[in-house]
Amino acid sequence: MKNKTISIPLREITEENPYKMVFVCLGNICRSPTGEGIMQHLVNEQGLQNYFEIDSAGTSAWHSGQPANSKSSQVASSHGVALLSRARQVVSADLEYFDLVIAMDKINKSDLESIQPYHAKNNIVLMRDFDSNPEDGNVPDPYYGGLAGFENVFQIVKRSCENLLNQLKPQIKK
Repeated sequence: MKNKTISIPLREITEENPYKMVFVCLGNICRSPTGEGIMQHLVNEQGLQNYFEIDSAGTSAWHSGQPANSKSSQVASSHGVALLSRARQVVSADLEYFDLVIAMDKINKSDLESIQPYHAKNNIVLMRDFDSNPEDGNVPDPYYGGLAGFENVFQIVKRSCENLLNQLKPQIKK
């Protein structure tokens, strides 16, 4: 399938000025840490870790301080990806600090837009904007499902992260 290219904030990416991105879902224990972990894994594999700052957060504080969901971690680990983050709630300053804010579904995106300062940059996108098969635009929440749901989320997010990274790589100035 052809990689999808969407309009995102682009700029020169250097070691001195890395591209900053944050993945956001509701509780920051399933989907967004998966995004953070996969993207970190991809940039590490390609020796690009000095060119990116990658984080995750949730629109709620329900799980603040907790590690990634055990099923998310299990599935990620089976693919060689570590989920090392601790849950935290997104704050309005994040929306200005990060070059790209990646929401896992349309509700998260709407919640983020409601807290974005009026003068902030237009940098909120959906994860599935980068998916070659975006379906309804949402990464489904696997929280109440079995491992198959977590595997599905992993595959969606991996595909999307690969496409996003491919879109950003031409901006890297070594």
